[in-house]
Amino acid sequence: MRITLIGPVYPYRGGIAHYTAHLASKMLEAGYEIQVISFRRQYPGWLYPGISDKDPSTNPLTVSAEYLLDPIYPWTWWQAIREIKSFNPEMVAIQWWTTFWSPAFAILSWLLQREEIPVVYMIHNVLPHEAKIWDRWLSYIALRKGKGFITHTLREKDRLLNLLPNADIKSRPIPTYDKLPHSRISKSEAREALGLPDKIPLLLSFGIVRPYKGLSVLLNALGILRKRKISFCLLIAGEFWDDKNDYIQQINSFDLEEHVHIEDRYLPDEEVAQVFSAADILIAPYVGGTQSAVVSWGLGFGLPLIVSDKVAAGITEQNLDRVTVVPAGDHRQLAEAIEEFLKKYQVQETIPQTSTNINSGWNDLIHGLVSFTTTGSNT
Repeated sequence: MRITLIGPVYPYRGGIAHYTAHLASKMLEAGYEIQVISFRRQYPGWLYPGISDKDPSTNPLTVSAEYLLDPIYPWTWWQAIREIKSFNPEMVAIQWWTTFWSPAFAILSWLLQREEIPVVYMIHNVLPHEAKIWDRWLSYIALRKGKGFITHTLREKDRLLNLLPNADIKSRPIPTYDKLPHSRISKSEAREALGLPDKIPLLLSFGIVRPYKGLSVLLNALGILRKRKISFCLLIAGEFWDDKNDYIQQINSFDLEEHVHIEDRYLPDEEVAQVFSAADILIAPYVGGTQSAVVSWGLGFGLPLIVSDKVAAGITEQNLDRVTVVPAGDHRQLAEAIEEFLKKYQVQETIPQTSTNINSGWNDLIHGLVSFTTTGSNT
């Protein structure tokens, strides 16, 4: 079976790029013929709040791709259609995470529909995390052209049904990421490389810092633990898209300066392996959103997790034994969950085992995707 995937891949950075590359590589391993259509430009520079949308990794996860689409230039959309038609796929799967691409994806879907090539949207967020009044309309004009949809949580499925009541939707959790965990190193080696204390429990907050990620909730929780004289270190690893000074003031107000280490930048893949190898637990106290690729990385690296109920729905059942769920925004319950973990803390020098059944998660996602075609088989 031939399938075209449309979405960002390396040299673009971020969770959607990693997801698209993982999906393409797993489909190739399963025997599908895959065409990846990516972007000449992902966003105009003025729109992107980070320093760069390019991945600085020296050994990135890559797949073969054609970089054709530009969100501003419509002639690139027709060029992509010509390349897709020449590949003659039985399906086109489009990554959906931002309404900025709505005009381009709406036209692509309409043109593919005219060619009788079914379009399936893989929904990361029906609406942006900080949605504007026009985002619902932008989502509608593109997504209404989809034959089918993959969502990663039932909550997001309900949001899509609210937008498109007759949508044909399959819900599949984000599978565990297993590419970066192959680069794991020992805890002591990782901490030495990062300049972190060796025998103190290390909490990890990973990813771009945005209000919905709940870092302020985590700092409030750690303020409670600081008053209780509990030993810990927090590593905040990710580029700040929110006002960093607000967090610094919060850290200072709780007397956490000696307990918090900040890496305010996008980490290349080789350093992602370092920080996850160094950590004892990943904490994702999201107050918004519906799922997190960071959580999938944590599972892939074999870490225990404390997550809010905002992202817990995207975690597969076989991993629940390593996951503690707390109510979103409740810093007191988060503090209790962290303290409970720290009471049981022991130095673990061995490299943890990765999550089991990694391939079965990807296979389930792929089978759900291809079931929207008439054959639903790669034979």
